[in-house]
Amino acid sequence: MQRVYFDNAATTPISEEVINAMLPVLRGEYGNPSSIHAEGRSVRAAIEQARKTVAKSIGASTGEIFFTSGGTESNNMAIKCAVRDLGVRRIISSPTEHHCGTHAIEAVQRNNGVEVVWLNVDDLGRIDYEQLERELVAKPDVKTLVSLMHANNEIGTMLDLERVSALCRQYGAIFHTDTVQSVGHFPIDVQKTPVNFMSGAAHKFHGPKGVGFIYINSATPIKPMIDGGAQERNMRGGTENVYGIVGLAKALELACAEMETRTEHILDVRNYMKNRLLQEFEDIQFNGDLDGRSLNTVLSVSFPPSPKNELLLLSLDIAGISCSGGSACSSGSEKGSHVLDAIRAYPDRKSIRFSFSHYNTREEVDFVIEKLRSILPTAVEMAI
Repeated sequence: MQRVYFDNAATTPISEEVINAMLPVLRGEYGNPSSIHAEGRSVRAAIEQARKTVAKSIGASTGEIFFTSGGTESNNMAIKCAVRDLGVRRIISSPTEHHCGTHAIEAVQRNNGVEVVWLNVDDLGRIDYEQLERELVAKPDVKTLVSLMHANNEIGTMLDLERVSALCRQYGAIFHTDTVQSVGHFPIDVQKTPVNFMSGAAHKFHGPKGVGFIYINSATPIKPMIDGGAQERNMRGGTENVYGIVGLAKALELACAEMETRTEHILDVRNYMKNRLLQEFEDIQFNGDLDGRSLNTVLSVSFPPSPKNELLLLSLDIAGISCSGGSACSSGSEKGSHVLDAIRAYPDRKSIRFSFSHYNTREEVDFVIEKLRSILPTAVEMAI
């Protein structure tokens, strides 16, 4: 049975080049990188080369890159350590953040008494930038952290990173951005657009799962969140995930080198699906800022009310199509999407997130449309 994978915002298939880069480490580079013998030194060299690769890809220095288990750990580290170590007493964020961000913020609000300001978002998922500036002006003497994701994982709406960076610098706020969905897909240079903390995860750009990184600006040093040995220059205890780190670096190197051609291809496939859906079905709408600042890998489709909607995701899976209703991390929740709630999406409509990689094709889109036609009424049938 043919299967089509359109859930790349949840995770991407690991590329063959990345597997080939990891295999020598898995098979032969077994030394502990903290050991001083030859086997340990060889593995340590591989980690440091990977660190250089990641640093170069975002314009950072190697001393500002620390490897973690992924985006969730990196975001928790930035938010919780900023409160603990940098005197943050106030956090400004958005209700459309990934749950690892909102839940970490709620935890420091509950446990540390930190004031939290949730910015308004419009129907496209864009934050209120004027409100952000008003909040930054309002309490100049309170140490403030602004924590906002660069690209929304459910609807693709992107933050004006340069504008927020400039506002934070103007008013002395610390800026943390979750770039899990955008790094490797969108050019980011922390020299041109300064941030204090930035997080990424390898499995979002065709690397392995269970490994990520955090960029920590040298101007805002923090202490470890995980205590243990002296790994990661005393920043994160625990023996390093060496083959994962090597895979992350290779995946990011490829993503940055091929970014232009990948983006062109992905946009072609996404726009082709958008146009086919509009041609074939009545009252199709799209969530997010699709015609403005939008991540090229995400197309959040809002289908009109139908008795078939409740089982639409399951029907697509049975038909051989992998997609999602929103964040994979919330797929077991009965509350529905907090992002769709925040943008006031019509509850009787059904939102499906199709998300793309450079491995997807127009032919796969045609397959999806064909299966959707067999599940939902088409525009011609609706007209009759």
